Amino acid sequence: MSKGQVEEKDLVIEQWKIKRVIKSLDAAKGNGTSMITVIVPQGDDINQIQRKLTDEAGAATNIKSRVNRLSVISAIESTRNRLKTYNRTPPNGLVVFCGTVMTDDGKEKKVTIDFEPFKPINTTMYMCDNKFHTEDLQFLTESDDKYGFLVMDGNGALFGTVQGNDRQILQKISVDLPKKHGRGGQSAMRFARLRLEKRQNYVTKVAELMNHHFLPGGERPNVAGLVLAGSADFKNDLMKSDLLDQRLQAVVLTIVDVAYGGGKGFGQAIEL
Repeated sequence: MSKGQVEEKDLVIEQWKIKRVIKSLDAAKGNGTSMITVIVPQGDDINQIQRKLTDEAGAATNIKSRVNRLSVISAIESTRNRLKTYNRTPPNGLVVFCGTVMTDDGKEKKVTIDFEPFKPINTTMYMCDNKFHTEDLQFLTESDDKYGFLVMDGNGALFGTVQGNDRQILQKISVDLPKKHGRGGQSAMRFARLRLEKRQNYVTKVAELMNHHFLPGGERPNVAGLVLAGSADFKNDLMKSDLLDQRLQAVVLTIVDVAYGGGKGFGQAIEL
């Protein structure tokens, strides 16, 4: 790949990562107002936000509810400690999420996430709430790029694309693969050979359709990235084989396990 292609793929991967982080943060909920969001824009003095947090810690001592008061003070202190690991604001700014969230089973869990955005951020924010605030990070996920998806298991394969909120199923194929044979002797050996041959033919067919849908004309991929998904090892076999064109291998973003095939698996792969 050229340097430009490498940089483009890196950008797509970073956008993919931040989407997953934002989804996780948006789903988090707290008990009380002890979830802190801090955004320090590029060029700002990180010490200013430290002084702001010191003032907020003092104000938090006036919270009437003892439980909420202690939770807020603890979250502020954890945020301050995390900021202390930075001598200065990173070139693109800094984002910190810190606080106590409720798990699905009703237990409390402390969360601290900090990162430098892959693009410069110009927003200043300090929020102490019962949720994390990710609205000012949405610009990091905005893209008109199209992504290709393959959902492949022992029953068939689905080829699809996602572009923004639009998702398209390009093709679905089914396959009837023989199950494992329990008998011994020559019959079992012959059966195993036929089974392996049919699996290989299936993977070959999927590789050909990948070229058809995502490498039209055999020139360059028509998607910014590819996601290979499935509930079996077929997706990994395809990726490791020489059957998948190297130009498509170069834009594979991730390989994910999903519980379903077909349309359900497609939706699950998009959400992961």
